[in-house]
Amino acid sequence: MLRTRVLAMQPTAFMRMQPTAAMRIQPSAVMRMQPTARMMRPVPKEEHSAHTISQRIRQLKKVPPELIPLGIVLAVAIFAAGFSSVRKFYTDKTLRLSRQHGSE
Repeated sequence: MLRTRVLAMQPTAFMRMQPTAAMRIQPSAVMRMQPTARMMRPVPKEEHSAHTISQRIRQLKKVPPELIPLGIVLAVAIFAAGFSSVRKFYTDKTLRLSRQHGSE
């Protein structure tokens, strides 16, 4: 009885673990983390820190011309959404803008 128990606890050739694909991957070299040369220098001051309004308006000339049509389309869309919302609030009599009194 003791002998069969000992034999039962020994692993067979079928039960031995085979290395998986993940185990066969070689570890990569340790990466040294260090700041870039740009970050070692002091942070430059913000370019808009003490500008007047006229100086800020002149900065708009730096906007790429490809973005101007996008800005126009967004402005029209925001205006149309605001106009339709306000119009709906004023013309729709079935729209409930506040709680009904008496029902809680």
